Amino acid sequence: MSTLRGFIIAALITGMAAIAIFFLFSRPKIETPEVSTTPGDTPTQEQAVRSAPAFDIVRVDLGGTAIIAGTGEPGSAITIMVGDQVIAKAEVGADGSWSIIISDPLPVGDIELHLVTTTKDGQSIRSRNVVLVSIPPNRDRLPLVVLGSPGGASLVMQDPDRQPSSGSLVLETVDYDRQGGVIFAGVAKPGMAVRVFSDDILAGEARADENGRWVVISRDPISVGVHKLQIDQVEANGRVSAVLVLPFERADLKTIATAGAGSVIVQPGNSLWRIARKLYGSGWQYTVIYSANADQIQDPDKIYPGQVFAIPKISQEDP
Repeated sequence: MSTLRGFIIAALITGMAAIAIFFLFSRPKIETPEVSTTPGDTPTQEQAVRSAPAFDIVRVDLGGTAIIAGTGEPGSAITIMVGDQVIAKAEVGADGSWSIIISDPLPVGDIELHLVTTTKDGQSIRSRNVVLVSIPPNRDRLPLVVLGSPGGASLVMQDPDRQPSSGSLVLETVDYDRQGGVIFAGVAKPGMAVRVFSDDILAGEARADENGRWVVISRDPISVGVHKLQIDQVEANGRVSAVLVLPFERADLKTIATAGAGSVIVQPGNSLWRIARKLYGSGWQYTVIYSANADQIQDPDKIYPGQVFAIPKISQEDP
């Protein structure tokens, strides 16, 4: 009897174990949802920095009109502000670049520019840097433009006392050919396209050679008088990476035709003082040039590239 009871107990234990094993292997599998770790799902610090708008180029001419370019989040809207006042707007391209021409002159005095970008989802982001522009009361010289960085060193973006340049883009000379065509020459990044505009009309374009030298001859006549000269350096993708803006005076054909050994063509960065120092050995002789060209010079502190001045000979007795 005890033996039979032992077999029954053993059978019960074996049956219960079999049932347990059946439930263990036949129960439905519970799926655990996968958590996406795509980098774009959670903005990183680097992505946040890149989305903030930034200034790359700020050029302000004598009259106060400006060309401003920079970077921002592709597809967003850029607003340029002076305090709480909106002065210009632009759209950021697919490559993250934008540019704006401000035709309404900036006011004289010291002003501070900053950027605000509005993303596609409506988020507003302010630029970390500001640009300080100092425009003289009489607008008689190029404004000073400085990029300010909180806690960092300031960067002079436009210095009125330096030769016209924008990074690697430099306008070195302005000359005339025998037909009166204007010849512009300078330096840019090797292989980059260079476009020259007169009063926002394309005057000519060229490509910098392997040494960075470029020459542009105006393809259409430029009228006599003072014009706004703009020179762009254009990357292979069409992005303008450097801009020069400065006044330029087109001399009349008679003046060009009679220009000879006793004449000089005003070059970018010239002043009467510098011309006199080079030709006469003393900057104080600038009054000699001023007197001989009084019909062209309204203010001895304001001359323009492209002007043709007569250079009188002076005797040893002259001061």
